Amino acid sequence: MEISKAHDFMVSALDNRAIRQKMISSNISNIDTPFYRPRDIAFEKVLSDEVAKTFDNENNNDELTLARSNYQHINGEYDYPENSTMFFRDGHASRNDGNSVDLDVETTEMGKNSMMYKAVTSSLRKESNIFRAVIAASEKIS
Repeated sequence: MEISKAHDFMVSALDNRAIRQKMISSNISNIDTPFYRPRDIAFEKVLSDEVAKTFDNENNNDELTLARSNYQHINGEYDYPENSTMFFRDGHASRNDGNSVDLDVETTEMGKNSMMYKAVTSSLRKESNIFRAVIAASEKIS
C-alpha cells in the first residue's frame, strides 16, 4: 500500500543523501592523504527523474514555464547530467603534497547535506503521523 506519491521519492532522496554524507566524510578523513582529490556525487538528475515519474499526470499536460517578455531572455531550462555520477570537486588550491581537500568546504557541504537529510526525515515523519492519525480515527468510527 502506498502512503503517498511522494513517499518513494523521499526514501530515494534519503538514500542519496546518505551516500553523499559518506563521500564527504571520506573526503574529510583523507585530508592528510597525499594527492587526494575531494569527491562528490551529483544525483539531482536521478531525483528529478524520480519526481517526474512520481508526479507525472498524463491527463493534465499543463506545464509551468518561465515567463519571458522578450524573445532574447533565457528559457529557464537546465540540462542535468544523465546519471548520478561521482566527480572530483576541483577548484581549490592544492597543498604541497597535492591534496586539495578544503576542510571549510567539506564541513559546509556536510552541514548542507545534513540539513537536507533532516528536512526529508521530518517530512517522512509528518507523513507517517498523518497516516497513523487517519488509522486511529477510522478505528474509533468502527
